[in-house]
Amino acid sequence: MASSEGTDVKAIALAGPTASGKTAAALAIAREHGAEVISVDSALVYRGMDVGTAKPSRAELAQAPHHLIDIRDPVQPYSAAEFAADAKRLVSEINARGKPALLVGGTMLYFKALFEGLDNMPPANAAVRAQLEAQATECGWPAMHAELARVDPVTAARLAPADAQRIQRALEVFRVTGKPLSSFHAASEREPSAWAGMPLFALEPADRAWLHARIAVRFEAMLAAGFLDEVKALRQRGDLNAALPSMRCVGYRQAWELLDAHEASGGGQPFPVEQLRDRGIFATRQLAKRQLTWLRSMPRRQVIVCDAPDALPRLLQAVRTAL
Repeated sequence: MASSEGTDVKAIALAGPTASGKTAAALAIAREHGAEVISVDSALVYRGMDVGTAKPSRAELAQAPHHLIDIRDPVQPYSAAEFAADAKRLVSEINARGKPALLVGGTMLYFKALFEGLDNMPPANAAVRAQLEAQATECGWPAMHAELARVDPVTAARLAPADAQRIQRALEVFRVTGKPLSSFHAASEREPSAWAGMPLFALEPADRAWLHARIAVRFEAMLAAGFLDEVKALRQRGDLNAALPSMRCVGYRQAWELLDAHEASGGGQPFPVEQLRDRGIFATRQLAKRQLTWLRSMPRRQVIVCDAPDALPRLLQAVRTAL
C-alpha cells in the first residue's frame, strides 16, 4: 500500500537490472493478485522496437493487462515527467477497477521521478545541443566526458565515457544554468513525494557472473531472432537518426554505429555480426552496472536475490505481505 495526495493506493514496484528476470516475476505476481502491469522502461514505450528491447511476447502480454508499452513512435521522445504523470493516472484507474497496480522495469530515472519528484531543471536548448554535438564530432564523447568531470564530477562519475545522450544533457544543463546537473538532483531541495511509501522490491544477483551469462544468452537470442533486420528496417524509414533517444537504447546504438561504418566502407565485406555481439553484450553489462548502482541508492528497497533457487517464492511471499 502507498499513499498519494492523501489517498490510499494499492500498488507495488518491482525493479532490477536488465536480464534479472523481471518479466517472469511480474507475470507470476500478476497471476496471483490479478494485478495490472505498468511498464517502467524507457525502451518498451517505442513501437517497432521489439526484438532489441526484449519486449514481452504477445503470449506474455496476454497474461495480464500491460500499460506504457508501444505508446510512442521511435521519432517521438518520452520523458520521466510524462512517465510519472502517466503512472499516477494509471494507478488510480487500475485501483478504480478493484485491482492492484504493479510497476515493473529497469529505468531507474522513472522510478526516481515517481518516488522523489522531479527536479526543476531547464528545458532542452537546441542551440546548445547543436554546439555540443559539433564539439563531440570533433573531439569525441570521451573528451566531452572529461570536460563534464571538470565541471560536474558527481554526474561524470556515474556516466560511462561513451554515454553520449546523458553527457550531452549534463553539459547542456551546466552551460545553460552555470550549475552542475548533480545540484538539481539534491533530494534535500525537493519536497518528499507522496509516492515514496510504495513498496519497492529489487531483483539483484549475488553473483554478477550469473547476470553476465544471462545477458550474453539473451543478446545472442536477439541476434538469432532478427535484431539486425529490425534495426535495418528502422533505418530505412528515413526519419530516424542516431541522436534520438530511441536509437540510443542499448543494442540499437551499437547496431546503428556498425551499420553506419559498414555502409561507409562500401559494404564489400560481410557485416561484422560478432563485433555487434561483443559490443552489445558489453554495453548491456554496463547498463546493468548502472542500474545496480541506482538501486543501491534506494535504501528502502527490499532486495530479492534473483540468482537464488528460491527467488520467486521469496518474492511472492514478500508481495503477499505488502499487499
